[in-house]
Amino acid sequence: MMGDQSTTTDSRPAGAFSDPDLLRRIASALVMVPVALVADWMGGWLFALLWLAAALVVLWEWNGLVLGPGHRAMLVVEGLVIVLAVWALIQFGDLLVEAALLAIGAALVAGMATQDRRNWAMAGFGYAAAVVLGPILLRLDPVHGATAILWLFAVVWGTDVAAYFAGRAIGGPKLWPRLSPKKTWAGFIGGTLVGTVLGLLVVHLADVHVGVTLGFVTFVIAALSQGGDLFESFVKRQFAAKDAGKLIPGHGGVMDRLDGFLVAAVAAAIIGIVRGGTGSAATGILVW
Repeated sequence: MMGDQSTTTDSRPAGAFSDPDLLRRIASALVMVPVALVADWMGGWLFALLWLAAALVVLWEWNGLVLGPGHRAMLVVEGLVIVLAVWALIQFGDLLVEAALLAIGAALVAGMATQDRRNWAMAGFGYAAAVVLGPILLRLDPVHGATAILWLFAVVWGTDVAAYFAGRAIGGPKLWPRLSPKKTWAGFIGGTLVGTVLGLLVVHLADVHVGVTLGFVTFVIAALSQGGDLFESFVKRQFAAKDAGKLIPGHGGVMDRLDGFLVAAVAAAIIGIVRGGTGSAATGILVW
């Protein structure tokens, strides 16, 4: 029954301003955006603590969604391992240490979870760890760290906002109706293009050379950020949930807000580390 409804293609525009949650979304953004920008500007432990708090909330939301009530002991263990991983990353900057800590954490989670939820629990631990480790790896770069985070903000926020309005105003064929009935190809294309342009504008203003390769990489990161949104939609659909939480008015949970940024940050960090090393990941992703 649900499948029949989700596969129906509705080409009618939904109306860009018809969402009853729009004002709450705007109000929430007016609070969250300045906090994120100030933390990026300050860097250091303030930046790390902000993203650590976000990761712990995401972990709590994931466990509540996937495992149900209870599981406090597991949450405490997971949280302690993530805190230790963040401390070790800032203190030593050694990815082998990070890998060892995350492997230990995953093993502990596997031992504490029931068999039917073990894979979901381990996925949640990795998901929450990625929320904080990806941004920190980029921000640690003393040369382009702050710029890389601003670039990501511009790409992800621009993609998200433009996809929302383009999808609702234009309508048209659905992107993946079984997974996310409201998302359209118009929203995906419009969001990716706008996010790419805004991201490149940010790095240009920061005196970073904007070439074809960076343009292509930015386009890919913008597209991947929407993949993060689709993945979270998949997870919520598996457990018949509309939102991962209720902490942010008009948006749902923290997990609902960071799904796209998480994927974008991790992808950017991986590319940056491959090209520039652990201490220069931001330079690796921005300078071509």
